[in-house]
Amino acid sequence: MAVQKRFIAGAICPRCAAMDRVRTWEQYGIRYRDCVNCDFFEQLPIEDGAAAELETRVNRPREEQQRDEVQKVKILDPKGSGSRE
Repeated sequence: MAVQKRFIAGAICPRCAAMDRVRTWEQYGIRYRDCVNCDFFEQLPIEDGAAAELETRVNRPREEQQRDEVQKVKILDPKGSGSRE
């Protein structure tokens, strides 16, 4: 069975700096990357378990969201309410 290789959208080759030329695939517990523009090739072991997800405001725990400081804002009159003509 042939291994399906996929291009990584927006990836830049670390060797030749070509964009959208890096592809990746997995085989026998090893992740591979290569560039179709130059001779870049890399092997990476696949870590056990799920990769850690980057923290964002969407996946941050709710108690941390509630601790965000609330600030008052003052809306200014664009006409300059202090001066009359």
